[in-house]
Amino acid sequence: MVRVVGDNADNNIYSLKDALNLAYDQGLDLVEISPNANPPVCKIIEYQKYLYEQKKRQKEQKANATKIVIKEIRLSPQTDDHDFEFKLNHAIRFLKEGNKVKVEVFFRGRSILYKEQGETQLLKFAEALFEYGKPEQMPKLEGKRMQMIIAPKK
Repeated sequence: MVRVVGDNADNNIYSLKDALNLAYDQGLDLVEISPNANPPVCKIIEYQKYLYEQKKRQKEQKANATKIVIKEIRLSPQTDDHDFEFKLNHAIRFLKEGNKVKVEVFFRGRSILYKEQGETQLLKFAEALFEYGKPEQMPKLEGKRMQMIIAPKK
C-alpha cells in the first residue's frame, strides 16, 4: 500500500500495483518521495524532468555560494615606507573586492633575529587596514615566515 500524491492524482491510498497502473495510464513515472512514512508516499511525475530540475537547483545554489579567495602580500622586516604604502593600497583593493588578505613577513638569513621588527610591520599593516578589514589571526611565526590573515569587514 502506498499513498499517491501529485497534480494528476487524488491523495488516496492504493495498492502498489494500482498506483503503478495509474502512473502508466498517464504516461508518467511513480516516484517514491517519502519511504519512511506510513504508508510510503509516492508521486506521479515525469522522472527525467524531476532530475533535470533538481540538477538545475543544485547548480544555482552552487553559483550563489560565496567563494573565499585569499590574496597574499609579502613584506620584509625592513620594507621602505613607499613600498609599504604601495602594498597597503593593494590590500585595500583586495579587501574592497571581498577577498581575505594574508600578509607575510619573510625573514632572510640573519634577519630572523629581528622578529620584533616583523611583528611591528604586521601590526602597523593591520592598523592601517582597520577601516577595511579586521585581523582574523594575529601574527604568528612559522619557520622563516611571520604571517597574519585579515578578513574584510561586511
